[in-house]
Amino acid sequence: MRALPVVLAFAVWVAPGLCVAQSASATPRPSDTLPDWSGVWSMVGGTVFDRATQTGQGGATSVGVRSHPPYNAEWEAIYKSHLERRDKNLFPDTISNCGVPAGFPRHFNLPDPYEFVVRPEQVWVLTENGPNILRIYTDGRKHLDDQWATYTGDSVGHWEGDTLVFTTVALKGFRDKDVILDRTGLVLSDQSRATTRIRKIDPKTMQVEMTIEDPKALTKPWVVTKQFQKMAAGTRVYDYGCAENNRNPADVDTGKTLILGPDGKPLNK
Repeated sequence: MRALPVVLAFAVWVAPGLCVAQSASATPRPSDTLPDWSGVWSMVGGTVFDRATQTGQGGATSVGVRSHPPYNAEWEAIYKSHLERRDKNLFPDTISNCGVPAGFPRHFNLPDPYEFVVRPEQVWVLTENGPNILRIYTDGRKHLDDQWATYTGDSVGHWEGDTLVFTTVALKGFRDKDVILDRTGLVLSDQSRATTRIRKIDPKTMQVEMTIEDPKALTKPWVVTKQFQKMAAGTRVYDYGCAENNRNPADVDTGKTLILGPDGKPLNK
């Protein structure tokens, strides 16, 4: 007697953080028609996220410096509370204190080198800091209907000539108090999303334009533009974690970050 095949059926629940297969619905653009974004790139300017609306002199940790996103009253009050703590050196930078991913859109606001890896089915934006990885699917897939929220979210896009256009959704934002946009204390909610356009505006300059929407925090779309300059040919990028050499302790009484001198003793206590 010939044995009959046995067919087993399983119901599988996939936990957040595990891979989910999704078929693509379009043919990826041929590799020989894709733009050349090779090399290593560095952000132009300091790490104030929206330098176009910046007021005050200095960088993101300077007293009085801030950006002016179109916050509603509730989120403007949240931002002002962060600024007050920043001015007292009490507002923590989560990626240096905890080593968590920078998240989106801070992914495009880091002072360390970047690489753009352009493939027919995906574009990867890699940062030396972290390292953080932004994956942008360009194979025709759509956002998942039940996408869970993460630091970097879910990005899918397409090419318009030599411009990569993509949307990013499912962002956790400041929901868990561990994603900020810069050290002034800019934050977005877990309802934020963005449409981003990346293109080379000349052989040495990459431009990233983000249109951010957030019905919980913003009164209108917020457009932020960042630029990146190409670094010298042959520049290498190494892995580096912001918490790797984080040896500055906090004062247990005030919470203020202590600056250690060569002898290991605080200089500002």
